Amino acid sequence: MRTGSFTPVIICLLFLVSGHHALSQIIDFREENSYKKVFKQTDNFGPSYLDTLEMAYVQAPSDSLRLTILNDLSYYWHTRDLAKAYEFTQKGLREARELELPKWVGRFQITQGAILLRDEKLDSARIVLGMAMKRVDRDELPMLFTQLGYVAEREGDLAKAAEYAMRTLKLGEQLGDVHAQAQAYSDISNLFWKQKKFKKGLEQGLLAIELFESTGLNDLDYDFTLYVVGNNHLALGNTEEALKYFNHAISIGERYGFYNNLSDIYISLADLFGHTSELAKGEAAAFNAIRYSERLNNNFMLMRSWLALGKMQRLQGKYLSAIKSLEKSIEIATDDFGDAFFLSDAYQNLGKAYAGSHNYRQAYAAFEKYDELQKEVFTAEADERMSQIQTEFDVAEKDNTIQIQGMQIRKQQIIQTLGIVLIILLILYLVLIFKSARTNRRNSEKLRIQNEEKEFLLKEIHHRVKNNLEIVSSLLSLQADQILDPKVKSAMIKSQQRVHSMSMIHQRLYQGKSLSHIEMKDYFRNLGNYVIHSYGKEDLITLDCEMEPITVDIDHAIPIGLIVNELLSNALKYAFPDDRKGHIRISLYQRGSVLHLEVSDDGIGKDNGHGTEGTGFGTQLIALLTTQLDGEMDLVVDKGTSVSFNFQLTQAA
Repeated sequence: MRTGSFTPVIICLLFLVSGHHALSQIIDFREENSYKKVFKQTDNFGPSYLDTLEMAYVQAPSDSLRLTILNDLSYYWHTRDLAKAYEFTQKGLREARELELPKWVGRFQITQGAILLRDEKLDSARIVLGMAMKRVDRDELPMLFTQLGYVAEREGDLAKAAEYAMRTLKLGEQLGDVHAQAQAYSDISNLFWKQKKFKKGLEQGLLAIELFESTGLNDLDYDFTLYVVGNNHLALGNTEEALKYFNHAISIGERYGFYNNLSDIYISLADLFGHTSELAKGEAAAFNAIRYSERLNNNFMLMRSWLALGKMQRLQGKYLSAIKSLEKSIEIATDDFGDAFFLSDAYQNLGKAYAGSHNYRQAYAAFEKYDELQKEVFTAEADERMSQIQTEFDVAEKDNTIQIQGMQIRKQQIIQTLGIVLIILLILYLVLIFKSARTNRRNSEKLRIQNEEKEFLLKEIHHRVKNNLEIVSSLLSLQADQILDPKVKSAMIKSQQRVHSMSMIHQRLYQGKSLSHIEMKDYFRNLGNYVIHSYGKEDLITLDCEMEPITVDIDHAIPIGLIVNELLSNALKYAFPDDRKGHIRISLYQRGSVLHLEVSDDGIGKDNGHGTEGTGFGTQLIALLTTQLDGEMDLVVDKGTSVSFNFQLTQAA
């Protein structure tokens, strides 16, 4: 046994090495509870926590504490470096056997099984975990069942993996182990995802997230569950939600050095960018996955990372590069790789890459292998067992619902007792509310009457403005009939049309539901027909309003109406000489804060002074109104004339 005399020296040394407050958060041998178990009692530390544990475990004041720290050190090194994880696990097993502590031998064997699993030694992992089952206590079996489930999953036996997840869940419920229950739901979510039952997978994954977050700790399994939920979201087409979960998982993985999870996440991130056609980002994510897999020295991750890269290269049309990457992925997956799910994915993409490079014979062979592997994954037995598990979940939820309802009934009885007292108080309170409500109702009625009066007055104002403008329009029309000079008469008619276009705005204001906005499609149609009729060309010219119904406030509607009036007049005067037939098209639509207007015709297409250039009043008026609306104008003359405008709606006219 070590004494406490070295504690201050060790504390100082560890503090200098870690460079932050992680040591005081994890280990302080001066306290009674000298070790706060990582990811069990605290997660308030950075990526150097493994260095802290490595330097501290040899100074632990008791065998039990030393083995506890050493086991955590062994387990969490397997997320970064399998060789170092092996090294510490062997130390732990040797010490536990020398001290003749069979339970500790079992605990280190569970850790050893997890490492063997990550190192693709599935048979060895199953054997070691089987030996551990005979040694550990019942409360450590959920962790053991979880690892056995992973072995079954890697071997492609999803039904057996699901059975282990259910055993973990039931045992977690019996032990009151929230983490074990969350882990089980997480594993079931992942299995549903592999079975392409994404809605069920998402449901179970979100339940796992809720349980993990109730512990208040970010750990390896919570990080993995974020990745699983992201996968289900991605499969359902919810790319934004998937990206949110992937980014959250990456932040946790980078903080604590979970290289295996980071490799997983970047593989899925590559798929996500493939869905969103951001192929360069997808390729970069795949290279990140390869980088973390190589640091971890994990062939399973490396195989999938090269698969992700091959997918991205294929989507970019780099078929030869894709073939090389996918063949490398398959080469890494040795004969005892076991996981037909990812191997089938590799052959499917290889077949597509060969087909893209016109090597159809090789493509056919790859697709044949894909079909063969798919039959291994999606067996009737696996599908039936997953359906049974879903049924068990539904039954469990109903049982929980019955228990919850019983608790609610008891609560209701208490509430009823209190309710009698509260009712008396409420009656008094309601009397006060009634008096207050009656007063408010009277005030509301007064306000309603006032609002109706104001609305009536506003409509009446618009009606009178419209009538006055019609009178002015009529006077201008009468005056024009008395004028012999063609130019002056034309100017008077145009002025009369401008006034009429404004009067139509006010007519729609008092006739419509809104007192501040105009529906422009119907307005353009009536204005256009009026102008065409005034020129006597209703049999020659057709008007098309190619637009969806759109409302515009009066401050924009009046200037836009005047602009359209000018352009219609110009088109009718100059674009269709000699009683030529034609079409005029008006279009108005909104994109964000920009209102786009276009008026075009299929006339002679020559700018004979009737366009937006020139020195006439109409041209000046259009330019002035465009500036007033903070707009931009564009003229195109080619087989007709097209004038378009972009107006900013954020500024008042």
